[in-house]
Amino acid sequence: MHRTSAQDTPREDIRHLRGRIDRMDAELAALLERRALVAAEVQRLKPVGYFAGRDTERERALVERMAEHAPRLGTERLATVMDAVITTGLSAAQEETGTAGP
Repeated sequence: MHRTSAQDTPREDIRHLRGRIDRMDAELAALLERRALVAAEVQRLKPVGYFAGRDTERERALVERMAEHAPRLGTERLATVMDAVITTGLSAAQEETGTAGP
């Protein structure tokens, strides 16, 4: 792991930190893809799936659990992120089945 030192210039520090962000973004993209695939399976099994079957209480509880691991982001910011993640995943799953969206 790179540690900044007195010899590092701000430009080198930024380049290094951006490289770390790029690697995390790649990991996050792969994780989001995996999540979307599993969520699509759930949607196919639910009696009422996709947007009509959204469980807002479950989503609220999910965000609260996540906030315990990401206190800097907090529940309100995480709710925004997870709404986008869930909406995007539902949209992709619904598109794959050829059913109409919300």
